[in-house]
Amino acid sequence: MQPWLHKLASFWLQKVNPQIVSLIATIGTLGLLICLAIIYILAKLSEDVLEREAFGFDKAILLWIHQFANPTLDRIMLNVTRLGNPGTVVFIALLTLGILWWRRYHQEAKIFLLNCLGGAVLSYGLKLAFSRPRPQLWKLLISETSYSYPSGHALGSIVLYGFLAYLLGIHYPRYVKVFYCMAAILIVAIGLSRLYLGVHWPTDVVAGYSVGFLWITFNITMLKLQKA
Repeated sequence: MQPWLHKLASFWLQKVNPQIVSLIATIGTLGLLICLAIIYILAKLSEDVLEREAFGFDKAILLWIHQFANPTLDRIMLNVTRLGNPGTVVFIALLTLGILWWRRYHQEAKIFLLNCLGGAVLSYGLKLAFSRPRPQLWKLLISETSYSYPSGHALGSIVLYGFLAYLLGIHYPRYVKVFYCMAAILIVAIGLSRLYLGVHWPTDVVAGYSVGFLWITFNITMLKLQKA
């Protein structure tokens, strides 16, 4: 074997391979496959959005949802969407960070901070990168000035409420299913509220969920590896 090949093989076996094994053991084979599938779907979707290709089902879905609009649902969806507004998210994030630091869960606090800050950077950065206009299919109940793709509410809801459910599940394992179910319901409701209010295309919400899921998976994996 050539000396450089021997060095490369040694580096792989000593440095890279143990990290990959640890990563797969932490995420699980199924989790890794899910992440790869999401990356593929997200890449195809983003390519089409970047090339300004229109998705016919986007408009059809929004118009179908809008036919159920009524004053009662308007109020409900406006309240639900506020749970994903920047002001609400920042308040809950700072409160959670303070509690974690006060309880001396320093590892969790650091990863939680990285999780939230990274989520915000991804949301704003991707919006600027794709610069997709928001839908204007009917008179809107709220005004949004930022770009549409991906949905910051969808991304942020997974990043914040998903990670909160994970942390609560760690410390209160008896209720882990309750925490995950509550988080899932809230995350789905926030995404649906953005469609009902007509401020996002369905593909925006799908992309927001996808990016948020990948980012939270990365941070949860980092936390698990630190605790291993």
